[in-house]
Amino acid sequence: MTTTADGSTGRASDWDPTAPETFDSSHGVYAGLRRRCPVPWSDAFGGFWAATRYADVERVARDSETFSTAVQNVVPHVPRAQRRPPLHYDPPEHGIYRTPMDRVLRRSVVRRLERDFARAARELLAPLLARGGGDYAQEFALPYAAQCFALFLGLPVEQVLEIRRIGVEYSFAIQDMDRARIMKAGDELYAIARAIVEERRADPRDPDEDLVSSLLRAAGDPERPIPHDLVVATVRQTVVAGIGAPHAVLGSASVHLSRDPDLQDRLRADPGLLPAAIEELLRLYAPYRVFARTATRDVELGGRTVRAGEAITMIFPSANRDEAVFDDPDRLDLERRPNRHLAFGRGAHRCPGAAMARLEMTVALGELLAGTVRVEPDGEVEMFNWLEFGPRSAPLRVVPRG
Repeated sequence: MTTTADGSTGRASDWDPTAPETFDSSHGVYAGLRRRCPVPWSDAFGGFWAATRYADVERVARDSETFSTAVQNVVPHVPRAQRRPPLHYDPPEHGIYRTPMDRVLRRSVVRRLERDFARAARELLAPLLARGGGDYAQEFALPYAAQCFALFLGLPVEQVLEIRRIGVEYSFAIQDMDRARIMKAGDELYAIARAIVEERRADPRDPDEDLVSSLLRAAGDPERPIPHDLVVATVRQTVVAGIGAPHAVLGSASVHLSRDPDLQDRLRADPGLLPAAIEELLRLYAPYRVFARTATRDVELGGRTVRAGEAITMIFPSANRDEAVFDDPDRLDLERRPNRHLAFGRGAHRCPGAAMARLEMTVALGELLAGTVRVEPDGEVEMFNWLEFGPRSAPLRVVPRG
């Protein structure tokens, strides 16, 4: 028996999101759910619904009036002292925080980092190429994602790696419902964010290119000022999300490439196909499924009644393989047009870092392919748990280009 948000009992769990996963297993689970139970209920993590079909995920993401992000916006529910913009705010208030973020994350600004990203990728790949392989997720994807974000924010890479370490601890503590560990890790993340903000206040940079300076400029807006504590909260939210997603999706992309030598050869022969490959890799391996909304009223979704106050997650990896939208959805198709994947979400909360994520992937995978003649699997892939959708460990064997 489970107790729902309205106090009723007896709702049976339709699936178990905590079940162990392999690199491929969840896709079979999600395909089955799309067929037989597209909006399943799980009693894990205190109980929640999940949208698995494209249309339902898109509806939840777009309809902020019915599906609010201001109450519970991730599963498991995170106890918090205050809301963290922009994730925890619905429109129109959400826009106050997104505007200064979007300004510095637009493609024309992010592109200035391409050479620095490429330099970081080559430096991190060099040891793997010299040894003939290694754990791509741990030895490349993690430090590379951290280094790219450090370059974007103008921070020491050691500080960003520490943020990632604490962020993972924070997420695992939430899944364990360990309040003491949650509060400790949360306090540590806030302390780092405060230090970053104070450093920028003392030494401001171009607010059209620097995220923290852009937020601080918005804090001084006489019409819609952002309170100082919410500048800190926005930085804290952004740095954690900005490292985790690239880490996960790059690991997935490397495993896919290692299992498809024909795709490798085709991309090496024609690097102009890499952007199309990246869109397909994003579609196939969207890194998030914990993002949730809370119903503001009783609403029918996928034949189920989601009651007011109940949480529903958006299973992006499932929606992006929905047979109703994508032909042959499990196949990477370089000619797929259009490719309306949901890897970056939809609606007001569409990921502000999409341009940066695409650049990170283009550079990282381009350097991997250019530096090798062959990439192969070299052991068992270990997945993150519910935290993120992607490999925690991805052992690869590489044959470097002579």
